[in-house]
Amino acid sequence: MGQDPHRSEDRQGYIFCAGADLKQMAVDPGGMQTERGGFGGFVTRERTKPVIAAVDGPALAGGTELVLASDMVVASRTARFGIPEVKRNLVAAAGGLFRLPRKLPRNIAMELALTGSLDFSAERAHHFGLVNRLAEEGEALEVAKQLAAEICENAPLAVAESRKIMIEATDQPDEVGWQLSGAGIMKMFGTEDFSEGLTAFAEKRAPNWKGR
Repeated sequence: MGQDPHRSEDRQGYIFCAGADLKQMAVDPGGMQTERGGFGGFVTRERTKPVIAAVDGPALAGGTELVLASDMVVASRTARFGIPEVKRNLVAAAGGLFRLPRKLPRNIAMELALTGSLDFSAERAHHFGLVNRLAEEGEALEVAKQLAAEICENAPLAVAESRKIMIEATDQPDEVGWQLSGAGIMKMFGTEDFSEGLTAFAEKRAPNWKGR
């Protein structure tokens, strides 16, 4: 029977990501960056498809920042989050300091950033809305796949455009939201999938999306 690559034999549990290798950082501070995606090849990567983080076990420092760069989060009850960089005279430079207060109440995010606490539980993260769905240990990936399947039932062009508008319009004045939403629906009117969606509704059948 093969060894589960996500499981740590030392702690008898799962680990999502413990962040950067501090010993390597001392030698090569920029070595964990990529030109296309920043830290982990992901935190600044431009994309149109939604990403769901399936978090089993601790996601700390850069691990929390990978989670924050995702669109949705499924976490097992063993997951923990935190940005402890201040404990090593570092700052959470992979998005944590501006993305965390977008996902959590500002004072909660400030406490995590300034104390460096490692004890922000999955349950508390779910309470504040950082985590979409909770799972039992070892089941985060399966629950994330279920969430992904729900999204994949929908029109791919509309999913991508809705994600784009939400990202660009959040925290902007209403007029920006109206402009982006109006432009987005006009894009949908000119697609094959627009006609398919209405036809499928009228014929009481599942739509056959083409992505065009």
